[in-house]
Amino acid sequence: MISTSQRSSQLQHAVQEPSTPLINPRLLRIKHVVIALLLSVVFFLLFCFITLHAYIAWVLTNPTVAPLYSNPMQAKGMPYEEVSFPAKDGSRMVQGWYIPADQSKKTIIFSHGYGANREESWIPMYDLAHYAHRLNFNVVMFDYGFASQNSKAVATGGKAESQQLLGAIQLAKQRGSSEIIVWGFSMGAGTALQAGLQTKDVDAMILDSTFLLEPDTLYHNIHNQIDLPRHPSLEILELLFPVLNGTSLHQIPYQEVKAENYPFPIMFVHGTQDEKAPYPIAEKLAANQTNPLSSVWIVKNGLHELIFREHPREYLRRVSTFLSGVQELQDKKTIANTNKQTTTK
Repeated sequence: MISTSQRSSQLQHAVQEPSTPLINPRLLRIKHVVIALLLSVVFFLLFCFITLHAYIAWVLTNPTVAPLYSNPMQAKGMPYEEVSFPAKDGSRMVQGWYIPADQSKKTIIFSHGYGANREESWIPMYDLAHYAHRLNFNVVMFDYGFASQNSKAVATGGKAESQQLLGAIQLAKQRGSSEIIVWGFSMGAGTALQAGLQTKDVDAMILDSTFLLEPDTLYHNIHNQIDLPRHPSLEILELLFPVLNGTSLHQIPYQEVKAENYPFPIMFVHGTQDEKAPYPIAEKLAANQTNPLSSVWIVKNGLHELIFREHPREYLRRVSTFLSGVQELQDKKTIANTNKQTTTK
């Protein structure tokens, strides 16, 4: 038996004996500092990663576009009119040139590419406009909103631009055209395909170096410039685009375009060395078409939007053959409509 005095002495001794700390306070402070530094580094790198993607998204939606340097009269001696017309949805006014042909009811509308204006000198656009005019086509050349000299807008990958192209088509109709052909380049070609889903007023398209904005082509072009991981880069950009230009990638009907069999003939032109829009895109789009006049010309070693410059004679020969076929088709339709009206009477 332990006496009461002995228990009291042991308890007092236990209370007075200092306890040994489990972790040294100095080491604990160092540990907290290291964790704080690591978290700071992680958050800083994450901030830089997201900021880089925000910068990429901002650059893509706000391309730098050169001012107009000439006009159809100065460049090729073609009389023209300054025109201003509304986008089909009324979202903005669009500025351009109307180059009339002598008593013609045929119009070619040029749809320029991303980062360019209606002149698009590297094609060169004036040469093609002059060629179309010599074939007795009226010509419409205009600036998409992102290339506007007066009221610049953000680029939307074709969502807003297709409405502006539809406005140009309405202008051609108002000027009396019964045959309308859209001649598009790069994103202007992809925009033409988007517009083609929404109108019955197009009779044919010539599409050079077709660029269709979708996740695959978006990442392909980014990866050509900077080595970023596909994921989560695409997811971050998809979140940023609606903030910067009001357009989600899901609002661009690339799936519908890639599956569409258009009711009018389309001539696709593409190069195997196109670094911005891989040529299988054109092959896939062309494979969907059942119109007997539709065709695809894949040029070996051809570069993006430079095929006319590299092969001018072959380019214009193929375009002439295509336009002749379209004209024959239009003539047959006119005769059929005339016979139908005569029979009705």
